[in-house]
Amino acid sequence: MFIGMNRFKVRLEKEAEFKSRWLEREVLLSAAPGFLMIQFMRGEALPDYVAYASQTIWTSREAYQAWRQSELFHAAHKGMGQSEVLTIEKREFSGYDVLRTVAGQEQAA
Repeated sequence: MFIGMNRFKVRLEKEAEFKSRWLEREVLLSAAPGFLMIQFMRGEALPDYVAYASQTIWTSREAYQAWRQSELFHAAHKGMGQSEVLTIEKREFSGYDVLRTVAGQEQAA
């Protein structure tokens, strides 16, 4: 399993627009081979920005890399970065190979 995580520092005055872009856009990932899940998260509101993160979960690093090279990826990200800047700096990406998973008795909502 592989997790791709993006972290964003969203400008305070642009938070509503950033959030709506993520929550209202079509999710094309569901058609990608090896895709398991995406999560969009809001973190702390700090004096200069609001922390946001997204993570995608894949069956493997190879599935993630294949998606990054696909037409689907390019269609999903068409026009990104060409509108008004909503973040303080460029997103920060980290990729992780899952080494161990321990499941609890409760299921996530």
